[in-house]
Amino acid sequence: MKKIQSIRGMNDLLPGDSACWQYLESSIFKLLSQYGYREIRFPLLESTDLFKRTIGEVTDIVEKEMYSFDDRNGDSLSLRPEGTAGCVRACEEHGLIFNQVQRLWYQGPMFRHERPQKGRLRQFQQIGVEVFGLDGPDIDAELILMISQLWQILGLADSVTLQLNSLGTAQSRDAYREALVSYLEEKKDQLDEDSQRRLHTNPMRILDSKNPEIQLLLNKAPDLHDFLDDASLQHFEKLCLILDTLGVSYVINKRLVRGLDYYGKTVFEWVTSLLGSQGTICAGGRYDGLVEQLGGKSTPAIGLAMGVERLALLLDAAATLPDSIARQVDAYLIPVGDVGIKVLELGQMIRRSCPALRLQNHCGGGSLKNQMKKADKSGAIVALIVGEDEVAEGNLTVKFLREDRPQMSVSVDELIELLNIKIN
Repeated sequence: MKKIQSIRGMNDLLPGDSACWQYLESSIFKLLSQYGYREIRFPLLESTDLFKRTIGEVTDIVEKEMYSFDDRNGDSLSLRPEGTAGCVRACEEHGLIFNQVQRLWYQGPMFRHERPQKGRLRQFQQIGVEVFGLDGPDIDAELILMISQLWQILGLADSVTLQLNSLGTAQSRDAYREALVSYLEEKKDQLDEDSQRRLHTNPMRILDSKNPEIQLLLNKAPDLHDFLDDASLQHFEKLCLILDTLGVSYVINKRLVRGLDYYGKTVFEWVTSLLGSQGTICAGGRYDGLVEQLGGKSTPAIGLAMGVERLALLLDAAATLPDSIARQVDAYLIPVGDVGIKVLELGQMIRRSCPALRLQNHCGGGSLKNQMKKADKSGAIVALIVGEDEVAEGNLTVKFLREDRPQMSVSVDELIELLNIKIN
Protein backbone atom coordinates (compact mmCIF):
# COMPACT_ATOMS: atom_id res chain seq x y z
CA MET A 1 0.00 0.00 0.00
CA LYS A 2 1.36 3.42 -0.97
CA LYS A 3 2.21 5.62 1.99
CA ILE A 4 0.39 8.95 2.25
CA GLN A 5 2.81 11.86 2.57
CA SER A 6 2.38 15.53 3.37
CA ILE A 7 1.36 17.92 0.60
CA ARG A 8 4.29 19.57 -1.12
CA GLY A 9 5.20 22.83 0.57
CA MET A 10 3.14 22.04 3.68
CA ASN A 11 5.73 20.77 6.12
CA ASP A 12 5.56 19.05 9.47
CA LEU A 13 7.16 20.70 12.50
CA LEU A 14 9.05 17.95 14.30
CA PRO A 15 9.85 17.85 18.05
CA GLY A 16 13.51 18.67 17.40
CA ASP A 17 12.51 22.03 15.91
CA SER A 18 9.55 22.93 18.11
CA ALA A 19 11.68 24.30 20.97
CA CYS A 20 13.13 26.96 18.66
CA TRP A 21 9.64 27.95 17.50
CA GLN A 22 8.35 28.12 21.07
CA TYR A 23 11.29 30.33 22.02
CA LEU A 24 10.65 32.65 19.06
CA GLU A 25 6.92 32.87 19.62
CA SER A 26 7.13 33.39 23.38
CA SER A 27 9.81 36.09 22.95
CA ILE A 28 7.65 37.94 20.40
CA PHE A 29 4.40 37.60 22.35
CA LYS A 30 6.03 38.82 25.56
CA LEU A 31 7.47 41.86 23.78
CA LEU A 32 4.11 42.70 22.17
CA SER A 33 2.42 42.51 25.55
CA GLN A 34 5.02 44.91 27.00
CA TYR A 35 4.03 47.45 24.33
CA GLY A 36 0.30 47.08 25.05
CA TYR A 37 -0.70 44.99 22.02
CA ARG A 38 -3.57 42.51 22.32
CA GLU A 39 -4.22 39.28 20.43
CA ILE A 40 -6.98 38.86 17.85
CA ARG A 41 -7.92 35.63 16.06
CA PHE A 42 -9.84 35.30 12.80
CA PRO A 43 -10.63 32.45 10.37
CA LEU A 44 -8.31 30.73 7.92
CA LEU A 45 -11.04 30.92 5.28
CA GLU A 46 -12.45 34.19 3.95
CA SER A 47 -14.43 35.33 0.93
CA THR A 48 -12.16 35.48 -2.12
CA ASP A 49 -13.45 39.00 -2.80
CA LEU A 50 -11.84 40.19 0.44
CA PHE A 51 -8.37 39.52 -0.93
CA LYS A 52 -9.18 40.74 -4.45
CA ARG A 53 -10.38 44.07 -3.08
CA THR A 54 -7.51 44.56 -0.63
CA ILE A 55 -4.40 42.93 -2.05
CA GLY A 56 -5.21 43.84 -5.67
CA GLU A 57 -6.49 41.70 -8.54
CA VAL A 58 -3.31 42.11 -10.60
CA THR A 59 -0.87 41.13 -7.85
CA ASP A 60 0.97 37.81 -8.02
CA ILE A 61 -0.82 36.65 -4.87
CA VAL A 62 -4.32 37.00 -6.30
CA GLU A 63 -3.44 36.07 -9.88
CA LYS A 64 -1.34 32.97 -9.20
CA GLU A 65 -0.89 32.06 -5.54
CA MET A 66 -4.22 31.88 -3.68
CA TYR A 67 -5.85 28.59 -2.73
CA SER A 68 -9.42 29.33 -3.82
CA PHE A 69 -12.45 27.11 -4.35
CA ASP A 70 -16.24 27.27 -4.60
CA ASP A 71 -18.09 25.86 -1.61
CA ARG A 72 -21.38 23.97 -1.83
CA ASN A 73 -23.35 27.23 -1.93
CA GLY A 74 -21.35 28.41 -4.93
CA ASP A 75 -19.46 31.08 -2.94
CA SER A 76 -15.80 31.54 -3.77
CA LEU A 77 -13.64 31.08 -0.66
CA SER A 78 -9.88 31.36 -0.19
CA LEU A 79 -7.38 30.25 2.40
CA ARG A 80 -5.84 33.45 3.73
CA PRO A 81 -2.59 34.36 1.91
CA GLU A 82 -1.79 37.11 4.45
CA GLY A 83 -3.30 38.48 7.67
CA THR A 84 -3.99 42.20 7.28
CA ALA A 85 -7.12 41.88 5.14
CA GLY A 86 -8.76 39.41 7.53
CA CYS A 87 -7.81 41.52 10.55
CA VAL A 88 -9.35 44.64 9.00
CA ARG A 89 -12.49 42.71 8.06
CA ALA A 90 -12.86 41.29 11.59
CA CYS A 91 -12.29 44.66 13.28
CA GLU A 92 -14.69 46.50 11.01
CA GLU A 93 -17.35 43.81 11.31
CA HIS A 94 -17.25 43.90 15.11
CA GLY A 95 -17.04 47.68 15.53
CA LEU A 96 -13.46 47.83 16.80
CA ILE A 97 -12.16 50.60 14.55
CA PHE A 98 -14.33 53.72 14.24
CA ASN A 99 -13.11 56.50 16.59
CA GLN A 100 -10.92 53.98 18.42
CA VAL A 101 -7.24 53.15 18.66
CA GLN A 102 -6.41 49.46 18.43
CA ARG A 103 -3.01 47.81 18.82
CA LEU A 104 -3.41 44.18 17.81
CA TRP A 105 -1.37 41.08 16.98
CA TYR A 106 -2.20 37.67 15.57
CA GLN A 107 -0.47 34.47 14.58
CA GLY A 108 -1.23 31.43 12.47
CA PRO A 109 -0.80 29.73 9.13
CA MET A 110 -1.05 31.54 5.79
CA PHE A 111 -1.26 29.85 2.38
CA ARG A 112 0.26 30.68 -1.00
CA HIS A 113 0.72 28.36 -3.96
CA GLU A 114 4.35 29.26 -4.66
CA ARG A 115 7.32 27.14 -5.67
CA PRO A 116 8.46 25.66 -2.35
CA GLN A 117 12.04 26.45 -1.38
CA LYS A 118 14.05 27.12 1.75
CA GLY A 119 12.26 29.79 3.76
CA ARG A 120 9.27 29.92 1.40
CA LEU A 121 6.52 27.33 1.90
CA ARG A 122 2.96 26.96 0.68
CA GLN A 123 1.74 26.84 4.27
CA PHE A 124 3.81 29.19 6.39
CA GLN A 125 3.46 30.49 9.93
CA GLN A 126 3.20 34.24 10.30
CA ILE A 127 3.00 36.67 13.22
CA GLY A 128 1.35 39.99 12.34
CA VAL A 129 0.90 43.31 14.11
CA GLU A 130 -1.71 45.94 13.17
CA VAL A 131 -2.45 49.41 14.57
CA PHE A 132 -5.63 51.37 13.77
CA GLY A 133 -6.51 55.00 14.48
CA LEU A 134 -3.08 56.66 14.63
CA ASP A 135 -1.76 58.72 11.72
CA GLY A 136 1.48 60.26 12.97
CA PRO A 137 5.05 59.10 12.36
CA ASP A 138 5.40 58.32 16.08
CA ILE A 139 3.45 55.06 15.74
CA ASP A 140 5.52 54.15 12.66
CA ALA A 141 8.60 54.71 14.82
CA GLU A 142 7.16 52.67 17.71
CA LEU A 143 6.66 49.63 15.50
CA ILE A 144 10.19 49.91 14.16
CA LEU A 145 11.63 50.42 17.66
CA MET A 146 9.72 47.42 18.97
CA ILE A 147 11.03 45.08 16.27
CA SER A 148 14.53 46.52 16.66
CA GLN A 149 14.28 45.55 20.33
CA LEU A 150 13.22 42.05 19.26
CA TRP A 151 16.41 41.64 17.24
CA GLN A 152 18.38 42.59 20.34
CA ILE A 153 16.50 40.01 22.44
CA LEU A 154 17.11 37.28 19.85
CA GLY A 155 20.75 38.21 19.31
CA LEU A 156 20.08 39.10 15.66
CA ALA A 157 20.77 42.85 15.68
CA ASP A 158 24.03 42.43 13.74
CA SER A 159 22.42 40.07 11.21
CA VAL A 160 19.65 42.34 9.89
CA THR A 161 19.35 45.68 8.11
CA LEU A 162 16.31 47.98 8.16
CA GLN A 163 15.29 49.34 4.75
CA LEU A 164 12.87 52.27 4.68
CA ASN A 165 10.86 54.11 2.03
CA SER A 166 7.75 56.23 1.45
CA LEU A 167 5.23 55.47 -1.30
CA GLY A 168 3.22 58.67 -0.81
CA THR A 169 -0.49 58.87 -1.51
CA ALA A 170 -2.48 57.08 -4.20
CA GLN A 171 -2.45 60.27 -6.28
CA SER A 172 1.33 60.70 -6.10
CA ARG A 173 1.81 57.02 -6.93
CA ASP A 174 -0.46 57.37 -9.97
CA ALA A 175 1.68 60.25 -11.26
CA TYR A 176 4.88 58.32 -10.63
CA ARG A 177 3.47 55.16 -12.19
CA GLU A 178 2.70 57.07 -15.39
CA ALA A 179 6.25 58.46 -15.57
CA LEU A 180 7.78 55.04 -14.81
CA VAL A 181 5.73 53.29 -17.51
CA SER A 182 6.68 55.97 -20.02
CA TYR A 183 10.38 55.46 -19.23
CA LEU A 184 10.19 51.66 -19.36
CA GLU A 185 8.11 51.60 -22.55
CA GLU A 186 11.09 53.06 -24.39
CA LYS A 187 13.23 50.20 -23.11
CA LYS A 188 10.65 47.44 -23.34
CA ASP A 189 12.95 45.21 -25.38
CA GLN A 190 15.43 45.23 -22.46
CA LEU A 191 12.86 44.05 -19.91
CA ASP A 192 12.71 40.43 -18.82
CA GLU A 193 9.50 38.44 -19.21
CA ASP A 194 8.32 39.11 -15.66
CA SER A 195 8.85 42.88 -15.96
CA GLN A 196 7.08 43.01 -19.33
CA ARG A 197 4.10 41.26 -17.78
CA ARG A 198 4.00 43.79 -14.94
CA LEU A 199 4.55 46.87 -17.09
CA HIS A 200 0.85 47.64 -17.56
CA THR A 201 -0.60 45.75 -14.58
CA ASN A 202 1.63 46.53 -11.59
CA PRO A 203 4.64 48.49 -12.90
CA MET A 204 5.95 49.60 -9.49
CA ARG A 205 6.73 45.98 -8.66
CA ILE A 206 9.41 46.16 -11.36
CA LEU A 207 11.35 48.38 -8.94
CA ASP A 208 11.59 45.34 -6.68
CA SER A 209 12.98 43.05 -9.40
CA LYS A 210 15.79 40.72 -8.33
CA ASN A 211 17.23 40.76 -11.86
CA PRO A 212 20.55 42.72 -11.77
CA GLU A 213 20.08 43.88 -15.37
CA ILE A 214 16.67 45.33 -14.55
CA GLN A 215 18.10 47.08 -11.50
CA LEU A 216 20.83 48.57 -13.70
CA LEU A 217 18.18 49.76 -16.15
CA LEU A 218 16.28 51.43 -13.29
CA ASN A 219 19.26 53.59 -12.33
CA LYS A 220 18.08 56.26 -14.77
CA ALA A 221 14.37 55.79 -14.12
CA PRO A 222 12.29 58.58 -12.54
CA ASP A 223 12.82 58.97 -8.78
CA LEU A 224 9.73 58.08 -6.74
CA HIS A 225 10.51 60.72 -4.11
CA ASP A 226 10.32 63.47 -6.76
CA PHE A 227 6.61 62.68 -7.04
CA LEU A 228 5.72 62.49 -3.35
CA ASP A 229 3.22 65.00 -1.95
CA ASP A 230 4.34 67.44 0.75
CA ALA A 231 2.44 65.68 3.55
CA SER A 232 4.04 62.32 2.76
CA LEU A 233 7.50 63.87 2.57
CA GLN A 234 7.04 65.61 5.92
CA HIS A 235 5.74 62.39 7.49
CA PHE A 236 8.78 60.48 6.20
CA GLU A 237 11.25 63.17 7.29
CA LYS A 238 9.78 63.19 10.83
CA LEU A 239 9.99 59.40 11.00
CA CYS A 240 13.65 59.48 9.94
CA LEU A 241 14.34 62.22 12.50
CA ILE A 242 12.84 60.11 15.32
CA LEU A 243 14.88 57.07 14.30
CA ASP A 244 18.06 59.15 13.99
CA THR A 245 17.51 60.69 17.42
CA LEU A 246 16.95 57.28 19.01
CA GLY A 247 19.94 55.70 17.28
CA VAL A 248 18.05 53.26 15.04
CA SER A 249 20.09 52.47 11.93
CA TYR A 250 18.33 52.26 8.56
CA VAL A 251 18.93 52.50 4.82
CA ILE A 252 16.56 54.47 2.57
CA ASN A 253 15.68 52.22 -0.35
CA LYS A 254 13.65 54.19 -2.91
CA ARG A 255 12.87 50.98 -4.80
CA LEU A 256 11.21 49.31 -1.84
CA VAL A 257 7.53 49.04 -2.81
CA ARG A 258 6.17 45.86 -1.12
CA GLY A 259 3.99 43.38 -2.98
CA LEU A 260 0.51 44.43 -1.89
CA ASP A 261 -1.56 47.22 -3.44
CA TYR A 262 -2.87 48.66 -0.17
CA TYR A 263 0.42 50.16 1.08
CA GLY A 264 1.03 53.93 1.07
CA LYS A 265 3.39 56.36 2.78
CA THR A 266 5.79 54.44 5.09
CA VAL A 267 7.00 50.99 4.02
CA PHE A 268 9.86 49.04 5.58
CA GLU A 269 11.67 45.71 5.55
CA TRP A 270 14.30 44.03 7.67
CA VAL A 271 16.59 42.01 5.43
CA THR A 272 19.50 39.65 6.06
CA SER A 273 22.30 38.29 3.91
CA LEU A 274 22.41 34.99 5.79
CA LEU A 275 19.43 33.34 4.05
CA GLY A 276 20.27 33.73 0.38
CA SER A 277 17.45 34.96 -1.85
CA GLN A 278 14.85 34.72 0.96
CA GLY A 279 16.39 37.64 2.82
CA THR A 280 13.28 39.51 4.02
CA ILE A 281 12.40 38.43 7.57
CA CYS A 282 9.98 41.15 8.66
CA ALA A 283 8.13 43.77 6.61
CA GLY A 284 5.21 46.15 6.70
CA GLY A 285 3.98 49.67 6.26
CA ARG A 286 1.02 52.07 6.25
CA TYR A 287 -2.32 51.26 4.66
CA ASP A 288 -4.43 54.31 5.53
CA GLY A 289 -7.03 53.68 2.80
CA LEU A 290 -7.75 50.00 3.39
CA VAL A 291 -10.51 50.28 6.01
CA GLU A 292 -12.45 52.70 3.79
CA GLN A 293 -11.84 50.42 0.82
CA LEU A 294 -13.70 47.68 2.71
CA GLY A 295 -16.69 49.92 3.47
CA GLY A 296 -15.60 51.45 6.78
CA LYS A 297 -14.84 55.03 7.76
CA SER A 298 -11.50 56.50 6.72
CA THR A 299 -8.98 55.17 9.28
CA PRO A 300 -5.20 55.51 9.45
CA ALA A 301 -3.48 52.17 9.91
CA ILE A 302 -0.06 50.54 9.90
CA GLY A 303 1.15 46.97 10.35
CA LEU A 304 3.87 44.42 9.83
CA ALA A 305 4.35 40.68 9.56
CA MET A 306 7.18 38.22 10.09
CA GLY A 307 7.53 34.60 9.01
CA VAL A 308 8.42 32.17 11.79
CA GLU A 309 10.13 29.72 9.40
CA ARG A 310 12.58 32.36 8.22
CA LEU A 311 13.22 33.59 11.74
CA ALA A 312 14.02 30.02 12.82
CA LEU A 313 16.38 29.64 9.85
CA LEU A 314 18.05 32.93 10.76
CA LEU A 315 18.53 31.90 14.39
CA ASP A 316 20.23 28.75 13.14
CA ALA A 317 22.39 30.61 10.60
CA ALA A 318 23.42 33.22 13.15
CA ALA A 319 23.91 30.53 15.85
CA THR A 320 22.14 32.64 18.48
CA LEU A 321 19.67 30.10 19.89
CA PRO A 322 20.47 29.75 23.62
CA ASP A 323 21.70 26.29 24.67
CA SER A 324 19.01 26.16 27.35
CA ILE A 325 16.33 26.44 24.65
CA ALA A 326 17.84 23.83 22.36
CA ARG A 327 17.97 21.45 25.34
CA GLN A 328 14.69 19.55 25.64
CA VAL A 329 15.24 18.10 29.14
CA ASP A 330 17.08 19.55 32.14
CA ALA A 331 17.11 16.52 34.43
CA TYR A 332 16.49 12.78 33.97
CA LEU A 333 15.14 10.81 36.95
CA ILE A 334 16.33 7.17 37.13
CA PRO A 335 14.80 4.53 39.43
CA VAL A 336 17.04 1.65 40.55
CA GLY A 337 15.35 -1.39 42.07
CA ASP A 338 11.80 -1.56 43.37
CA VAL A 339 11.25 2.19 43.85
CA GLY A 340 9.07 3.04 40.84
CA ILE A 341 6.12 4.49 42.76
CA LYS A 342 8.40 6.43 45.11
CA VAL A 343 10.27 7.91 42.13
CA LEU A 344 7.05 9.02 40.43
CA GLU A 345 5.99 10.69 43.68
CA LEU A 346 9.43 12.32 44.01
CA GLY A 347 9.25 13.61 40.45
CA GLN A 348 5.94 15.32 41.17
CA MET A 349 7.35 16.94 44.30
CA ILE A 350 10.42 18.23 42.44
CA ARG A 351 8.29 19.73 39.67
CA ARG A 352 6.09 21.55 42.20
CA SER A 353 9.15 22.97 43.96
CA CYS A 354 11.01 23.85 40.75
CA PRO A 355 8.32 24.76 38.17
CA ALA A 356 10.77 25.93 35.50
CA LEU A 357 12.57 22.58 35.51
CA ARG A 358 12.04 20.16 32.64
CA LEU A 359 12.25 16.81 34.39
CA GLN A 360 11.76 13.49 32.63
CA ASN A 361 11.05 10.30 34.56
CA HIS A 362 12.53 7.14 33.13
CA CYS A 363 9.80 4.60 32.36
CA GLY A 364 10.03 1.08 31.02
CA GLY A 365 12.68 -0.44 33.29
CA GLY A 366 16.14 -1.57 32.18
CA SER A 367 19.59 -1.73 33.67
CA LEU A 368 21.25 1.31 35.20
CA LYS A 369 23.72 1.37 32.28
CA ASN A 370 20.90 1.52 29.69
CA GLN A 371 19.02 4.13 31.69
CA MET A 372 22.15 6.29 31.85
CA LYS A 373 22.48 6.04 28.06
CA LYS A 374 18.92 7.29 27.69
CA ALA A 375 19.58 10.08 30.18
CA ASP A 376 22.57 11.21 28.13
CA LYS A 377 20.63 10.97 24.87
CA SER A 378 17.82 13.11 26.33
CA GLY A 379 20.17 16.10 26.51
CA ALA A 380 19.70 16.48 30.27
CA ILE A 381 22.43 18.25 32.22
CA VAL A 382 22.06 15.92 35.22
CA ALA A 383 20.83 12.42 35.94
CA LEU A 384 19.06 11.92 39.28
CA ILE A 385 19.51 8.35 40.53
CA VAL A 386 17.16 6.99 43.17
CA GLY A 387 17.67 3.49 44.59
CA GLU A 388 16.37 1.73 47.67
CA ASP A 389 19.25 3.10 49.78
CA GLU A 390 18.54 6.66 48.65
CA VAL A 391 14.84 6.28 49.45
CA ALA A 392 15.69 5.00 52.94
CA GLU A 393 18.07 7.91 53.57
CA GLY A 394 15.90 10.57 51.89
CA ASN A 395 18.66 11.43 49.40
CA LEU A 396 19.33 11.33 45.66
CA THR A 397 22.52 10.75 43.69
CA VAL A 398 23.26 13.53 41.19
CA LYS A 399 25.43 12.61 38.20
CA PHE A 400 26.58 15.51 36.01
CA LEU A 401 26.27 14.65 32.32
CA ARG A 402 27.74 17.80 30.72
CA GLU A 403 30.41 18.74 33.28
CA ASP A 404 33.52 17.00 34.56
CA ARG A 405 32.37 16.89 38.17
CA PRO A 406 32.14 13.99 40.62
CA GLN A 407 28.66 12.69 41.39
CA MET A 408 27.20 13.76 44.68
CA SER A 409 24.55 12.68 47.17
CA VAL A 410 22.10 15.42 48.18
CA SER A 411 18.87 15.83 50.08
CA VAL A 412 15.72 16.84 48.23
CA ASP A 413 16.01 20.41 49.54
CA GLU A 414 19.65 20.63 48.41
CA LEU A 415 18.64 19.19 45.03
CA ILE A 416 15.96 21.86 44.52
CA GLU A 417 18.49 24.60 45.28
CA LEU A 418 21.02 23.02 42.91
CA LEU A 419 18.52 22.63 40.07
CA ASN A 420 17.28 26.19 40.40
CA ILE A 421 20.88 27.38 40.02
CA LYS A 422 21.57 25.10 37.03
CA ILE A 423 18.57 26.17 34.93
CA ASN A 424 18.51 29.89 35.77
